[in-house]
Amino acid sequence: MSIAANLARVTARIAEAAKASGRKSEQVRLVAVSKTHPAEAVKQALAAGQLIFGENYVQESQDKIPAVGLGASWHFIGHLQSNKAKVAAELFDVIQSVDRIKLARALDRHAGSLGRRLGVLLQVNVGGEAQKSGCAPEQAFALAQEAAELPNLELMGLMTMPPFFNDPEAARPCFAELRRLAATLAPDLPPGAMAHLSMGMSGDYQAAIAEGATLVRVGTAIFGERDYS
Repeated sequence: MSIAANLARVTARIAEAAKASGRKSEQVRLVAVSKTHPAEAVKQALAAGQLIFGENYVQESQDKIPAVGLGASWHFIGHLQSNKAKVAAELFDVIQSVDRIKLARALDRHAGSLGRRLGVLLQVNVGGEAQKSGCAPEQAFALAQEAAELPNLELMGLMTMPPFFNDPEAARPCFAELRRLAATLAPDLPPGAMAHLSMGMSGDYQAAIAEGATLVRVGTAIFGERDYS
């Protein structure tokens, strides 16, 4: 199937999942994960109406984002080293993977020098997996408090990547935990600072929507299998 047809199918399933959980489809936005796929594939998705794209690698994005041109909104969703914060602040509209205050401060500094305000989400490792990035849930309060005070960052919410399960429903407790954490943090933060929950990918985004996701990150179901060679 074409990228446009895949997008239509994913969008329809998002709408169905939102309706099933008593929500409106516009409350859930699709982040099309385009990592390893060429700029031409992104252009096809953009022409089909997709606006938000997610990338994992700064170096790959340096060529791809200018090649795509205007019209797309870019979210960085991979692990970000502090020494690449300057380039990331230039390229992306939102950094979804802020997991430490050192990175938040670096992004704030570079965004300030560019005269822009950068959207950020805090990545939380709710599954406690050693191989995955993200702050521990108990560290999220201090990180959120400090990030919210940085003048060139707009704190928008939380992101997580749960452990892989063969049954998507098994990931629901992780998604529910992120929702509860955001609700706990919100009263002590500026309005809107916990407005977004980025959770759910190609295999489990419907379960994530049932637990309150506002951003779902879907790549393979749109662009096909990735070529890492």
